[in-house]
Amino acid sequence: MTAIAIDKLTTEEKIDLIERLVDSLDPADLPLPDGHREELERRLITLDVDIANSISWEEFDRTLRQRFG
Repeated sequence: MTAIAIDKLTTEEKIDLIERLVDSLDPADLPLPDGHREELERRLITLDVDIANSISWEEFDRTLRQRFG
Protein backbone atom coordinates (compact mmCIF):
# COMPACT_ATOMS: atom_id res chain seq x y z
CA MET A 1 0.00 0.00 0.00
CA THR A 2 1.29 3.42 -0.93
CA ALA A 3 1.27 6.17 1.70
CA ILE A 4 -0.61 9.32 0.71
CA ALA A 5 0.13 12.75 2.14
CA ILE A 6 -3.53 13.72 2.42
CA ASP A 7 -2.73 17.21 3.65
CA LYS A 8 -0.85 17.84 0.39
CA LEU A 9 -3.78 16.92 -1.86
CA THR A 10 -5.99 19.50 -3.51
CA THR A 11 -9.71 19.46 -2.78
CA GLU A 12 -10.34 17.88 -6.19
CA GLU A 13 -7.76 15.16 -5.49
CA LYS A 14 -9.30 14.46 -2.08
CA ILE A 15 -12.77 14.11 -3.60
CA ASP A 16 -11.37 11.78 -6.27
CA LEU A 17 -9.72 9.69 -3.56
CA ILE A 18 -12.96 9.47 -1.59
CA GLU A 19 -14.86 8.39 -4.71
CA ARG A 20 -12.27 5.74 -5.49
CA LEU A 21 -12.39 4.43 -1.91
CA VAL A 22 -16.19 4.24 -1.90
CA ASP A 23 -16.22 2.54 -5.31
CA SER A 24 -13.78 -0.07 -3.99
CA LEU A 25 -16.15 -1.18 -1.22
CA ASP A 26 -18.31 -4.27 -1.63
CA PRO A 27 -21.90 -3.27 -0.77
CA ALA A 28 -22.43 -6.69 0.83
CA ASP A 29 -19.80 -5.80 3.44
CA LEU A 30 -21.44 -2.53 4.49
CA PRO A 31 -23.70 -2.57 7.52
CA LEU A 32 -27.25 -1.33 6.98
CA PRO A 33 -28.47 0.73 9.96
CA ASP A 34 -31.78 -0.42 11.43
CA GLY A 35 -33.46 2.87 10.50
CA HIS A 36 -32.46 2.44 6.85
CA ARG A 37 -33.69 -1.15 6.81
CA GLU A 38 -37.02 -0.09 8.33
CA GLU A 39 -37.44 2.70 5.76
CA LEU A 40 -36.66 0.32 2.89
CA GLU A 41 -39.23 -2.14 4.20
CA ARG A 42 -41.83 0.64 4.56
CA ARG A 43 -41.21 1.80 0.99
CA LEU A 44 -41.46 -1.73 -0.39
CA ILE A 45 -44.82 -2.16 1.34
CA THR A 46 -46.18 1.06 -0.21
CA LEU A 47 -44.50 0.64 -3.61
CA ASP A 48 -47.55 -0.54 -5.56
CA VAL A 49 -49.73 2.28 -4.21
CA ASP A 50 -46.98 4.82 -4.82
CA ILE A 51 -46.61 3.68 -8.44
CA ALA A 52 -50.38 3.81 -8.97
CA ASN A 53 -50.47 7.39 -7.66
CA SER A 54 -47.48 8.59 -9.65
CA ILE A 55 -47.47 10.84 -12.72
CA SER A 56 -45.25 10.78 -15.78
CA TRP A 57 -42.16 12.95 -16.08
CA GLU A 58 -43.88 14.85 -18.90
CA GLU A 59 -46.86 15.68 -16.71
CA PHE A 60 -44.61 16.69 -13.81
CA ASP A 61 -42.50 18.89 -16.10
CA ARG A 62 -45.64 20.52 -17.57
CA THR A 63 -47.01 21.23 -14.08
CA LEU A 64 -43.74 22.84 -12.97
CA ARG A 65 -43.55 24.97 -16.10
CA GLN A 66 -47.13 26.16 -15.65
CA ARG A 67 -46.56 26.97 -12.01
CA PHE A 68 -43.08 28.53 -12.20
CA GLY A 69 -42.63 29.48 -15.83
